[in-house]
Amino acid sequence: METQLTATPLEAQAQAEPKLLVKQLSVFYGAFRAVADVTMPVYKNTIVAIIGPSGCGKSTLLRSINRMNDLVAGSHIKGQVILDGDDLYAPSQDVVDVRKRVGMVFQRPNPFPKSIYENIAFGIRLQGRISKSDLDGIVENSLRRAALWDDVKDKLQQSGTALSGGQQQRLCIARAIAVEPDVILMDEPCAALDPIATIKIEELMQELKHDYTIVIVTHNMQQASRASDVTAMMMMRPDRAGELVEFGPTHAVFTQPKDKRTHDYVTGRFG
Repeated sequence: METQLTATPLEAQAQAEPKLLVKQLSVFYGAFRAVADVTMPVYKNTIVAIIGPSGCGKSTLLRSINRMNDLVAGSHIKGQVILDGDDLYAPSQDVVDVRKRVGMVFQRPNPFPKSIYENIAFGIRLQGRISKSDLDGIVENSLRRAALWDDVKDKLQQSGTALSGGQQQRLCIARAIAVEPDVILMDEPCAALDPIATIKIEELMQELKHDYTIVIVTHNMQQASRASDVTAMMMMRPDRAGELVEFGPTHAVFTQPKDKRTHDYVTGRFG
């Protein structure tokens, strides 16, 4: 009798179309190329960690996915960023809509100088008229999904900036998911947090990936190995452009890297 091999979840994903495809992407600031020819498929309901030394273009690559680099004078790209079949850089794309579909959580918590409630409600109201009861429900649901509701349910009118650093970051995550994005980008989301708050964010990421696709930039090798399904390793070329040198399941990248530079970096021998 012939043995049937069952595909792992990641192998099964790879047999489908990626949720997000970065395709031959180069990012320029004026004449300087910061990221060179990156191709990276991101599959639905997975967490991809982008790692690599400082200055190799990790955050530039991340910010290009939801067109945040458009805000930098002189920046432009070559290549494509495709989400569910849509080229996010096509002339017909509305940048505001792109950033709704691809949410962003930054390195340092950046709650609005508004109440906890208004931090969540702000983006929802921008989408059009909504009843108070529906808005209340979305605010509560978003805070619950960000594991913050029990902490703040009795102080929704207090300022979001009065929360602890870890709570502020969860508030920013709640704000991002309130508008129901397809993808969540996180740029060093735990860099300013203590170890306990960091673990809470990592646990939250594991919950959120059931509903969202997540791409995270991190310098923390332990975090990348703990929290991600797939790891993308970037390095700087001699011309100072960042390139993708390895991409694959996190366990394989950390235990059986194919590129010596990856091995040296994840084992602390880099440089």
